[in-house]
Amino acid sequence: MTVDERYMQMALDEAHKALERDEVPIGAVIVSHGQIVARGHNLTETLTDITAHAEMQAITAACDTLGGKYLPECTLYVTVEPCLMCAGALAWSQIGRIVYGAPDDKRGYHTFCDSPFHPRTEITAGVLAEQCAALMKDFFKSKRT
Repeated sequence: MTVDERYMQMALDEAHKALERDEVPIGAVIVSHGQIVARGHNLTETLTDITAHAEMQAITAACDTLGGKYLPECTLYVTVEPCLMCAGALAWSQIGRIVYGAPDDKRGYHTFCDSPFHPRTEITAGVLAEQCAALMKDFFKSKRT
């Protein structure tokens, strides 16, 4: 298992926490210098807040933990491609790297633009993509039955 896969598995663990709350199962972790500094999962239903996405929860926690608003030395691991709102917040945070699992062909940032991120942000897509996508598909399938 690669380092990216190990941290993505931790993001999947966060996604399962969202699933337990009947939230869209997306999870995120932020890592700095080999240490997890933040975790988050969707809380939009729980908080009645459309901005309470996993990435937003993790960004806020990381900034609080690290004591600053910029995250250039950090990597975000998130189970699904960030939406444009989250991509904008990640751009403002100047995060160093984003690793995501499954693409989101309906609401992912790539449906709006190529890269809304800070010019130095590195993107890695498709890490544990099948597991990340399966969790989402199973969740929405259960809502339709």
